[in-house]
Amino acid sequence: MSRGIIFLLLLLVAPALWGQQPSDSLQTTPPQQVDSTLQQEELSRKEARRNARKAQDSLKRDLREKGISIEDVQQRQEVNPLAPSRAAFYSAVLPGLGQAYNKRYWKVPIVWGAIGTGVAVYLYNDGLYDRFRTAFKRRQAGFTDDEFFDVNPDDDIIPTDPLFSLEALEDGQERYQRDRDLAMLITIALYALNIIDANVDAHLKQYNVDENLSLNIQPYLELTPIEQVPNYGLAMRISF
Repeated sequence: MSRGIIFLLLLLVAPALWGQQPSDSLQTTPPQQVDSTLQQEELSRKEARRNARKAQDSLKRDLREKGISIEDVQQRQEVNPLAPSRAAFYSAVLPGLGQAYNKRYWKVPIVWGAIGTGVAVYLYNDGLYDRFRTAFKRRQAGFTDDEFFDVNPDDDIIPTDPLFSLEALEDGQERYQRDRDLAMLITIALYALNIIDANVDAHLKQYNVDENLSLNIQPYLELTPIEQVPNYGLAMRISF
């Protein structure tokens, strides 16, 4: 009976004791103290970096006095395998854009000038070809009102003979057609060269040309483990 009473008393008192917590555990750190702690940690890190630099400079100075030189190791440039394809694509979309992507800005006006000249020559010869062909067709049809029959129609003088004969119109038509086709081929070649230049230039920009590249050629001699027959020759070793 007494044990049951004691057990009931414990059940009644335990929640009250459990709910009481020390007031110190509910206290939070003031914001001023947190900021001060962070500032002290930042100052400690800066001081550690300064000490490390001083120690490094002191070590270099001591080694330099002893005749030992230390060179900083340069990290190799990361290779982007998609850069050549991207540069070629840009030049295919807009000539000169691939050169700008490769940061060869001085090539952009050259590309535009070359391709623009080819297009201008093509349009010039195509216009003259159309004019001579139209006049040639009308002259064959029996008309005399083409622009090459009377070069000065406003002088009120009707020529008895055309200034450009039928043969001259045919020769002019063939000549400008030939020049037009040649200009088109040259322009296409310049356009393709613009794409190739952007692709190759992007490859060469990532080509490894640092001072660690070396080629070592030395004699080579090895005995086979079973027959003990010597194998000799030249060994070439490339270091990079």
